[in-house]
Amino acid sequence: MFMLEVKEFEEAVVASITTKEKVKQRPQALNTIELMRVASSGLGVGPHHAMQIAERLYIQGYISYPRTETTHYPENFDLLGALKQQQHSSEWGSEVANIIAEGMNKPRKGHDAGDHPPITPMKLANRSDLDGDSWKLYDYITRHFIATVSRDCKYLSTKVSFKVGTETFTCTGKTLLDPGYTTVMHWQAFGKNETVPPFTEGEMAKIHDVKLVECHTCPPDYLTEAELITLMEKHGIGTDASIPVHISNISQRNYVTVASGRRLIPTPLGIILVHGYQKIDPELVLPTMRSAVEEQLNLISQGQANFNAVLQHTVEIFKQKFLYFVKNIEGMDQLFEVSFSPLAASGKAHSRCGKCRRYMKYIQAKPSRMHCSHCDETYNLPQNGNIRIYKELKCPLDDFELLSWSAGAKGKSYPFCPYCFNHPPFREMKKGSGCNSCIHPTCPHGLNSTGISSCVECDGGVLVLDPASGPKWKLGCNRCDVIIHLFDDAQKVTVEEGVCVCGAQLVNVEYRQDKTKLPKEATEMSGCVFCSPYFTPLVEKHRAVSRPPGSRAPRGRSGRGRSRGKPRPPKDKMAQLAAYFV
Repeated sequence: MFMLEVKEFEEAVVASITTKEKVKQRPQALNTIELMRVASSGLGVGPHHAMQIAERLYIQGYISYPRTETTHYPENFDLLGALKQQQHSSEWGSEVANIIAEGMNKPRKGHDAGDHPPITPMKLANRSDLDGDSWKLYDYITRHFIATVSRDCKYLSTKVSFKVGTETFTCTGKTLLDPGYTTVMHWQAFGKNETVPPFTEGEMAKIHDVKLVECHTCPPDYLTEAELITLMEKHGIGTDASIPVHISNISQRNYVTVASGRRLIPTPLGIILVHGYQKIDPELVLPTMRSAVEEQLNLISQGQANFNAVLQHTVEIFKQKFLYFVKNIEGMDQLFEVSFSPLAASGKAHSRCGKCRRYMKYIQAKPSRMHCSHCDETYNLPQNGNIRIYKELKCPLDDFELLSWSAGAKGKSYPFCPYCFNHPPFREMKKGSGCNSCIHPTCPHGLNSTGISSCVECDGGVLVLDPASGPKWKLGCNRCDVIIHLFDDAQKVTVEEGVCVCGAQLVNVEYRQDKTKLPKEATEMSGCVFCSPYFTPLVEKHRAVSRPPGSRAPRGRSGRGRSRGKPRPPKDKMAQLAAYFV
């Protein structure tokens, strides 16, 4: 009925026109929270990755320290000097020159947290100087800084009222007066659809079409990373340093997945965990508990609370909650049993447990692990590779069957004991070490029986023969990614007791008669991998699995092989090996 009454008319009368000058304020100085929020929502870069990039830009001298809660520049900050460095840029140089010529505006007053100044560009960079994501972040930081010292954006807000019969319709638009800071932060400039054509009061405007649009409400969408950061800041959860770590953790632990638009979609595991906590102790998943702890920490920093008193009180609260949770853990188990199979019923029989001699099950779901249902024990495994039984051999220390981890045909591989991997038997061994780092004095699978020399690339690493790699034999460093392929198609390769003058252990190589690569139809020969003239042509290549740009090999004390150690090959031999490096 309403639509029919309006459709009777072909023209609408301009009843009134109201205009008002308004201002769109330039942004406040940039802090870490805002940088992470914009990186996720506008640049498509996750907060954790954004902070890694920002720290790299800081180390390279392009920006100031990127971890700050402050949005207010100190009075002695050289804003003009930072601005002048950008006047020769091909991207925003003309805008900067105009600001300097017309006079720089004082940044808006913000929050002074008393830590570091706001994030500011410290030297000029061009697109060719930085990679894709680094440039996007630097581009935003610089444009944001220039905007803080620019003019505000000014416009006229126009509201036009139309009369169609007895009904009144309104149209609101904007007319730009001064673009101000939006010339450099162009994504905040007004679009064409935001303006209205000029009208005069009493004018007749022709009606082109009349529509009645049917709409319906929709459930709220999943939270984006940017929205989550806003909520965490609002509820006082985390700091500028810990917020990106929290978001990264819930993703890595498979509580949420990151979908298009950087939206966080809860997984079945995450939903069940939340429901389980709510069933046992709702405070564990409400923001109030973490916020209360953060508030106490702020009071300590301000000298209004005693550190030891807060520490004792907080630890006691969490202790009591932990004891209560353990006492009522059945509620969590019931929820998991509805959606997930018990761990004991998962996986497939794989290798024997050293305690009960029954077969353990290999759980391939990430994180992969071994589980003994009889002992009710779970053992972590090396990730992102293939796990196989290693020749049905046993660890001499605990009787567990050895396993082999491999990153692929051309990647790194080593044998390991599931129990020793989780419970290092020697003080010098780190948790998560394989047999190639085990210092057992007599074990045939350990470092003392398979190590050849110090690594040619890193400090503290040892090149260890992979006895399971044949016939594509290789040495691998037990600390870094260096791999040396050698003695292709050899039948057997073993490490001998003898030591070369260069300090490396001698090796014995055996070939079958029909596949021999040794001189004069020899099928067996001993020598040094680095020094023997017969072995050098058989070292096919020396390569390192690619590391991220800028990463460095781990450092530490010199690696040890046998009790007398395995010195690094002399420099000339390292140069000889470098010829095989690809």
